[in-house]
Amino acid sequence: MSGKRIIKSIYPALILVVLYVVITTLRSVKVLNGYYIQVLMFASINIIMTSSLNLVNGFTGQFCIGHAGFMSLGAYGASVITSMVFKNAPAGATIPVYLLGLFIGGCVAAFFGLLIGIPSLKLKGDYLAIVTLAFGEIVRALLRLMKPIGGARGMIGIPMISNLGWIFLFLGIVLYALRNLIYSPFGRAFIAIRDNEIAADAMGINTTFYKITSFVIAAFIAGLAGGLYAHVVGFIQPDSFSFTKSSDFLVYLYAGGSGSLTGSIVGATLLTILPEILRFLSEWRLVIYAIILVVVMIYRSEGLVGGKELPFLRITRKDLYGGTLPQASSAGGKEET
Repeated sequence: MSGKRIIKSIYPALILVVLYVVITTLRSVKVLNGYYIQVLMFASINIIMTSSLNLVNGFTGQFCIGHAGFMSLGAYGASVITSMVFKNAPAGATIPVYLLGLFIGGCVAAFFGLLIGIPSLKLKGDYLAIVTLAFGEIVRALLRLMKPIGGARGMIGIPMISNLGWIFLFLGIVLYALRNLIYSPFGRAFIAIRDNEIAADAMGINTTFYKITSFVIAAFIAGLAGGLYAHVVGFIQPDSFSFTKSSDFLVYLYAGGSGSLTGSIVGATLLTILPEILRFLSEWRLVIYAIILVVVMIYRSEGLVGGKELPFLRITRKDLYGGTLPQASSAGGKEET
């Protein structure tokens, strides 16, 4: 692998490292306080959630509107591990238990994603949307009935381990993994299904398998984001993951630009920070926020990014072939580019 390819492959990580150093420096000199840092953490978690939803809605062409249900499963799954199962773990085991909790939370969400995906992903459009909406509400209702994890009152005493460093780390991993997945044969199959499912099926693509795969991967990432969120706030309750939460992620996705990781980043970041910027308007801030969304959708119906990608979130054929495109043989035996 050439030096240029190595640099491009780790470019997202370098950007996050530089951004983290800048933010940490600004906080150390009192330019940023804990409030601003928390807003940045929520924005980063929303990017993870929006990117995972983008895999299903934007790249595979399905329509999931109950994504907060997977986030809640990850949040509760991770919190049970860190605050109940390993509540009295020694201090040195805090981080391993935290990472284990995030992984288990993601696996719980992925498992339920598989359960809901197998019977429902044969549906399309509005029918699939209704099923995913019902799934999210069923999860919320069941969590309200489970007294050992707090029931309707919620779960308290969750260790507040998630910080900006951990969240940036997982944000970088998720973006890197999704970028490579989208430009892999799997990702090309997702996009083929989105563009024309009948044609994809005729070309031999197992459309049901690939739709379920994208759904499970997205559910795992959403569960991971839920675990990060739970360990930021230290308290979760079922109503925190209602349909309103799912609709927020849909707004981030389509305002930023569906089918683009850059759109997920831009949409989630701007629309997480914007309500805080407008907070000085008091009760009028949500009105202004809604008006801004209406204007964006009227004049940028394809999203703020419009399906485009930043260079480091895109893999070209030159990247795949080490900077040199493969030579193709002509009918006369001559090679041409």
